[in-house]
Amino acid sequence: MIKLKTSVLTSVLLLTVAGCTATSSAGPQAPVAGSGGSRITLVPSALPEVHSRPTDGPLDLGQCIEIALKNNPQVIGAGWDISEAKAEKKIASAAKWPTIGFESGYRHYLDDQRLVMPRRANEPGVYGNDIFSNDIVLRMPIFTAGRIKNEIKAVDLLSQSARHRLARTRRELVFNISQVFYNILAQRHIIESLDFSKKALEEHEKRVNDLMSVQKAAKVDLLRTEVRLADINQRLVSEKNVMSILHRVLVNFIGLRKPQSEVQIKGDLQLPAVGANLSDSIAKAYVQRADYLSAEKQVAAQSKRLDVARAGHWPIVSAQASYGLRSTADSTSHPAGADTTEDVGFVGFVLEAPIFEGGAIAARTRSARAKLRSMQEQLRKLKLQIDLDVETAILNTNSSHERVVATEKSIEQAKESLRIEREKYELGKGSITDVLDAQSALLDAQTIYYHALSDYNSAIAQLHLAVGDEK
Repeated sequence: MIKLKTSVLTSVLLLTVAGCTATSSAGPQAPVAGSGGSRITLVPSALPEVHSRPTDGPLDLGQCIEIALKNNPQVIGAGWDISEAKAEKKIASAAKWPTIGFESGYRHYLDDQRLVMPRRANEPGVYGNDIFSNDIVLRMPIFTAGRIKNEIKAVDLLSQSARHRLARTRRELVFNISQVFYNILAQRHIIESLDFSKKALEEHEKRVNDLMSVQKAAKVDLLRTEVRLADINQRLVSEKNVMSILHRVLVNFIGLRKPQSEVQIKGDLQLPAVGANLSDSIAKAYVQRADYLSAEKQVAAQSKRLDVARAGHWPIVSAQASYGLRSTADSTSHPAGADTTEDVGFVGFVLEAPIFEGGAIAARTRSARAKLRSMQEQLRKLKLQIDLDVETAILNTNSSHERVVATEKSIEQAKESLRIEREKYELGKGSITDVLDAQSALLDAQTIYYHALSDYNSAIAQLHLAVGDEK
């Protein structure tokens, strides 16, 4: 017959309830009982559901960014990093709660052992050399010198750092897509300029043939025109290859496994006005840049980890309680009235204090301190990099704007020069070389202009990235 010790059971239950109450007042909420109470959701809440949006028609820049933020593997991976950080935080928070477990064991002794300790003088006991045990054990930390508290703070800071990393990954993706998008728009205009030059040279070739038929042009003029036309054709092939590569890069950033020919874009290059002050932009970057905020959180988390390592010198005080059964299947001494199965239990406190660990605690503290110093220097390096990024972006914006203004005027001048040289050639007062050079100068001016316009729009996107603007 199993003897239930009501006082021990009551003590165990009271300790459990007291521990839960004390912990819930200063820590996280207790898990809700049931199948969904302690379940960790592994879907990144910071990310929308991944879609494979059909590209049925040309996409503008906003649509490209929207699709990429849902499908780009790097962004999705950063979202899962947040889920991992949330799970780590839940693991750290669980250390504040009591742990209840079941322990079962079997021991074979060389000499017979008493099943349970005597409870009173001259109490007969059951002996055997095969002892079975089944216990429900409760443990709860009472004093840990801040180990658990600082570890929870550390993982919480790392969780915030993961969110900032996701935000930075998204911003970098927006910049990359914007840059490729603007390059495609510029490349489209360059190909159009080459097509126009090709048609103009073909018309000029016909005109030279007509002049040759009336002996007003030399055959060398025709040969020079054909050479220039061949050069335009090979440039046209080269630029179309560049366009195909840019489309492939855009599709890669978007995260869709589709042929580049199925993703077409729409839009045009603009010349928006930008006024940026260097000191104000740098100050904004320290507040807005997600990678800087992420690094700050990581440094703060490592500071807490250093406190955890220092706490290793302090003792740990825990409350423990146990209730279970002891039994023997082959008793060598079984007095009348004694049971071969007995219940046992206890409630108490345990203090664990390090006395000698071979310098492990001091080494862990030095390691955590060294890592903290290293991360602080990395943060300082990032701060210097931010200064450089912002200043570079502002200089690029200003210089590319000046290039756009200058080359825009050169296009008009090149068009007028080409018109004059054509008229001079047809009147017999100019050479074919002058006409071809004027045609080439116009094409170069148009190419430089569209490259400059693309660079200007990319520089604006770079400035937003450097400052950390959500645009």
